[in-house]
Amino acid sequence: MHISIVAVGKLKEKYLIAGIHEYTKRLSAYAKIDIIEVADEKTPERASELEEEQIKEREGGRLLAKIPHDAHVIALAIEGKMKSSEQFAARLDELATYGKSKVVFVIGGSLGLSKQVMARADETLSFSKMTFPHQLMRLILLEQIYRAFRINRGEPYHK
Repeated sequence: MHISIVAVGKLKEKYLIAGIHEYTKRLSAYAKIDIIEVADEKTPERASELEEEQIKEREGGRLLAKIPHDAHVIALAIEGKMKSSEQFAARLDELATYGKSKVVFVIGGSLGLSKQVMARADETLSFSKMTFPHQLMRLILLEQIYRAFRINRGEPYHK
């Protein structure tokens, strides 16, 4: 399985980079993992709704340009479907079983994802009704992907 995470913004926080590196290393035994970053837009402090939509569209265009046409796309969005770790693992296993070997997870910037990116998504996923920093979501997502592979292989992993 080839899993890509396409995300808005460049990580600067050393602790997040270290955590992401650790999970990417662990996942290399199970799948090919790519993390693709696209530039974020500066958001004015008092941006209008129109300005925010324009920012999401520009970021969305960059995201869409990095998604292969034959990939199964899962957009991370607060309004997406919530799953338990076991349900998430079962979904990844199902995708692999039925020939969806390229899976792309998309993480938007601080304003979220554009309508065009959401339209391209095959499904949406939410980790919580809470809002998390988009930089932190990369680490949380990688940990859950790793957990999913461990669950699917029947390998021990802390609960």
